[in-house]
Amino acid sequence: MTTQVIVLNGGSSSGKSGIARCLQTVLPDPWLRLGVDDLVDRLPPSLVDSDGGVEFGRCGEVVVGAAFRAVEDAWLAGVAAMARAGARVVFDDVFLGGAASQERLRVRLAGLEVLWVGVRCDPEVVAAREVARGDRVVGMAVSQAEVVHRGVEYDVVVDTGRAEALDCARAIAAHVV
Repeated sequence: MTTQVIVLNGGSSSGKSGIARCLQTVLPDPWLRLGVDDLVDRLPPSLVDSDGGVEFGRCGEVVVGAAFRAVEDAWLAGVAAMARAGARVVFDDVFLGGAASQERLRVRLAGLEVLWVGVRCDPEVVAAREVARGDRVVGMAVSQAEVVHRGVEYDVVVDTGRAEALDCARAIAAHVV
């Protein structure tokens, strides 16, 4: 069966977005690039930094509530529907709940051919990237660097601290059928 969805999971500033852009270049067919940041960017103000929505703490912690989860579930159903309709999707996510987050996504993507990719990077490297970016709460990258991978099962793991995004994309593309 042909790969329909590539899921990139890694913490903030781990390099998922760069890999996703490179995958769009190296893969032979058109792939849509979507990610959890797209969802967060489009949330109504009532769900940002609010109880029940998504809250970003001063030390980089991220807390999501029931209202966010409801919107996220509907959004993930839409992502899955696009893939079922024939669009190939590179999906970048941050599994804050580790294996439980993967399972929520696995349920939504049931019946689709999914390539699960772990995007790793040393905490020291992501911390430096976070500061250089200037658009993240300092501490978020380090707090997520390992927790997002707890109990998660991958088909491929890449490390952006040891390889450039393009090389990581090529390694992932070698597993796309």
